Amino acid sequence: MIAFDFAPFDRMVATALPRWGMGPAARAQVINHSENITYRVDDGEGGRWILRLHRPGYHSDAAIASELAWLEALRGAGVVRTAAVRPGRDEALVQTLRSEEIGETRRAVMFHFLDGTEPEAADIGGSMAQLGEVTARLHAHARRWVRPTGFERLHWDFDHMLGARPIWGDWRAAPGVEGEVKALLERLAGRLEQRLARFGSGAERRGLIHADLRAANLLVGGPEVAVIDFDDCGIGWYLYDYATTMTFVEDAPEVPEWTAAWVDGYRRAGVLSAEEEAELSTFLLLRRMMAVAWVGSHGETELAQSLGAAFTLGTSGMAERYLRRMG
Repeated sequence: MIAFDFAPFDRMVATALPRWGMGPAARAQVINHSENITYRVDDGEGGRWILRLHRPGYHSDAAIASELAWLEALRGAGVVRTAAVRPGRDEALVQTLRSEEIGETRRAVMFHFLDGTEPEAADIGGSMAQLGEVTARLHAHARRWVRPTGFERLHWDFDHMLGARPIWGDWRAAPGVEGEVKALLERLAGRLEQRLARFGSGAERRGLIHADLRAANLLVGGPEVAVIDFDDCGIGWYLYDYATTMTFVEDAPEVPEWTAAWVDGYRRAGVLSAEEEAELSTFLLLRRMMAVAWVGSHGETELAQSLGAAFTLGTSGMAERYLRRMG
């Protein structure tokens, strides 16, 4: 396993902390590395914060500003428990950091720290109904919210997911995609494209979504499940938000039970038709294929390295079962 060298980024962040008014006692420690590098910051005065160091080339300045605008609108409307943004001393929400050591420029955003813990896979079922309800409220807000001028976010359509312009890379480049497995996954991708085309892409089907409601972006233990990290939010199928709750555990035996709880919760605050419910497995497989692509294009992360070819093999088993049921 190849270890990622965080040291230059640690120094970049340490040098930048005074931009948020922090003194020499402030300390930052890496807590996650996925699309971005995330730090927990202790300001030396009892305050705790979360700093997100953006992956270069993933979002423009306008896209980051658009994410933060939706986040603030959600907080202001009391739709979901999520983190507020801490501006820098210059009042800018997004700071630009530069490391001459590695020759990179990175955008950084500081968030207030929220109490709570990431749910374990074994415990996520207890939060599914609540998460379904929160997701319905997110979707209701997205449908009525007037986006600010210049709003810019990713578009999660088939072309940008598994098609010709995949945001997370070509799934065919992932470990273990070869021979019969590759042929099976090609069949699956084609069938998913057909079903999604039939399902439709109108305003009732697609809109602004979180797009990454996996366990790593949830906090439990408070009065309500908290949702964090809107970095992947964009325009996509609303039902894709369901599928993201099962990320990396899509083949767990508890998925039917978790799904039923999520559906019950969603219907407390929103409408979910029988037709939409019947298509949830399509979105589950779509997300799983997206995760395969992510593993292939993020080999520098410990998570991708730990999943490897075994994750692709597990996906092929899911593909066989789906194709038997859905054609």
